[in-house]
Amino acid sequence: MTAPADVVAVLRAAGATVATAESLTGGLVCASLVSVAGASDVVRGGVVAYASDLKTSLLGVDPGVVASRGTVDAIVAEEMAVGVRDRLGATYGVSTTGVAGPDPSEGRPAGTVFVAVASPSGVRSWPLDLPGGRDEVRSAAVDAVLSQLVATVLAG
Repeated sequence: MTAPADVVAVLRAAGATVATAESLTGGLVCASLVSVAGASDVVRGGVVAYASDLKTSLLGVDPGVVASRGTVDAIVAEEMAVGVRDRLGATYGVSTTGVAGPDPSEGRPAGTVFVAVASPSGVRSWPLDLPGGRDEVRSAAVDAVLSQLVATVLAG
C-alpha cells in the first residue's frame, strides 16, 4: 500500500503537482491526498465525473469512444487523466474508472477497473481485476493509482 503522505512527499520532492479525475472512487483519491498536512503544495484539485456525460463535458473524453467502448475502458481512463491534467494545470493527472459492484456494468464484471497516469511525457493506463466487495474494490483502486503515480514520478 502506498501511503498518501509518501505520495505527497514524492510530488513535493519533484516540484510537481497532481489533479485527480475519478469515477468509481468518487473522490477518494483526492480525499486521501488532501488528508495529508501540506498537501496544498502539490494537489491542484479533483473532478468526480461519476456520470458518463461529465466525463465528456468536464474532462474532454471523446464521446465517440464512450459510445463505442463504454466508460469502463483503458482509453477512457487515459483521456480522463489527460483531461484533468490539462484543465487543472497540474504536472500529473490521475484517473479511475470501473465497476465497484456488486453488479456488473456495461458488460463488465464487478472489480473491473482501469487507472491511468498522465505525465509531461505521455499517458499510461493499467487494467485491474480487483477482488472483494464495493468498498474493497474502491480502496484497492485508490492504492493502485497512487502507486502508479509514485512510480511514474520517480521514473522521471
